Amino acid sequence: MACMSLNSIGTCRLRTFQSLHVSSKPFTPSNCSTFGTSLSFTAGASVSGKNRHVLWELRHFGGSAASSASFSTPFRFHSVSVKSEQSDIASDRVVVLVIGSGGREHALCYALKRSPSCDAVFCAPGNAGISNSGDATCISDLDISDSSAVISFCRKWGVGLVVVGPEAPLVAGLSNDLIKAGIPSFGPSSEAAALEGSKNFMKKLCDKYGIPTAKYQTFTDPAPAKQYIQEQGAPIVIKVDGLAAGKGVIVAMTLDEAYQAVDSMLVEGVFGSAGSCVIVEEYLEGEEASFFALVDGENAIPLESAQDYKRVGDGDTGPNTGGMGAYSPAPILTEELQSLVMKSIIIPTVKGMAAEGCRFVGVLYAGLMIEKKSGLPKLIEYNVRFGDPECQVLMMRLESDLAQVLLAACKGELSGVSLNWSLGSAMVVVMASKGYPGSYEKGTVISNLEEAELVAPSVKVFHAGTELDSDGNFIAVGGRVLGVTAKGKNLQEARDRAYLAVDEINWPGGFYRRDIGWRALPQEMQFATNL
Repeated sequence: MACMSLNSIGTCRLRTFQSLHVSSKPFTPSNCSTFGTSLSFTAGASVSGKNRHVLWELRHFGGSAASSASFSTPFRFHSVSVKSEQSDIASDRVVVLVIGSGGREHALCYALKRSPSCDAVFCAPGNAGISNSGDATCISDLDISDSSAVISFCRKWGVGLVVVGPEAPLVAGLSNDLIKAGIPSFGPSSEAAALEGSKNFMKKLCDKYGIPTAKYQTFTDPAPAKQYIQEQGAPIVIKVDGLAAGKGVIVAMTLDEAYQAVDSMLVEGVFGSAGSCVIVEEYLEGEEASFFALVDGENAIPLESAQDYKRVGDGDTGPNTGGMGAYSPAPILTEELQSLVMKSIIIPTVKGMAAEGCRFVGVLYAGLMIEKKSGLPKLIEYNVRFGDPECQVLMMRLESDLAQVLLAACKGELSGVSLNWSLGSAMVVVMASKGYPGSYEKGTVISNLEEAELVAPSVKVFHAGTELDSDGNFIAVGGRVLGVTAKGKNLQEARDRAYLAVDEINWPGGFYRRDIGWRALPQEMQFATNL
């Protein structure tokens, strides 16, 4: 089979599976014929060293044939099979829809496009970078908060797997509705998504099933919360119970800071209903790490380790963010520690959720603290989706067929599945709008993105918050905007390549941390003056 993607500059790319040759043809009237609102063309594919022609027909009903990669009604894919002379692929062919619009979703689209069993990748709503890169066909006007609209789209275009990226649609029950409609969905039910949607739920599960976590108390009234804080002393951690886009955690170094955090959440209502209940938690000293596992309801398999950087400034200074960079693998997560995490944290969680009637299907993202005093892992929090920006480095390193692995999870068939990863390391440097995580200007122009991907081998720029302006320039429309990612034979090489690419990008309205990787390369780390 072959796979076609259209990007917004009108290039048609034909890719054959079995990792064979690539053939590209310009999407121009000389090789396309248009009949009303239908369009057809032929493109050449090179298979096993022998040139053959594969007939593709694209039909875009009710729209212009020369539109960009974002369609309210996408092209329908028709193809004839191309049998490789080297091998046959026994896996099912699948069309995938990725839900979301950030850097995590761009990375998932990138990995799915490379999956041999994936016939096509859609992303809703997607973003300009995903569309322009050809990593997916973006459906910008599909309302992902409307389950019926998503289901109708899937049925119309033969989608066989939906991968839900962000947490909000999961907590809202999108996976529930898709599964009821008979559409495989990688992502937990709304009940199981409470692991992320409610920190109090997660903490109670830890208590019941003996999962190591920080000591805590839950409060809805500020007075007893402050009394507990006074008894425990500072530093101490204050968290809102609900979803707050990664901003509902205050690490208070003094009692006054802790009291102010409680007032902002419970009295001033800064976080709305998410902050109507707060968790006051023991401050753990040590090193943070991210641990990911794919779960099919009963079984779990670990992904490669990763470590991210939450603070906005060099040297881990300033407020917390959604993440300013990451690398994989994380040296702190040794094989022994990974085995311990699976045994003491992940497996008890999976078994506990099943026992509670909330079977978990999806990816468990455990935020861990490797305690300084004991060297043992404790669970800080769970996310029920791939982390961002950790997903970017994981998808750069993954060599397995992601579509088939996620389908296996949906079908309860992960037992015996193993994953292949590239050797070496990957690192991502997040470029954000100046002012983030506070207020920031939108609409600043970004250039030299294509050049950045060419400065070194194995460089990829993932888009998180970009749009195209009327002149076709990329502009920043979010806080975290780009994830400049690179692979290398080791972390030093991956880091060098990532920062070379960052230096190539021209974006006066952006900034980035200059010390990503310092935890793993402390003796070699240099700051801005030496970069």
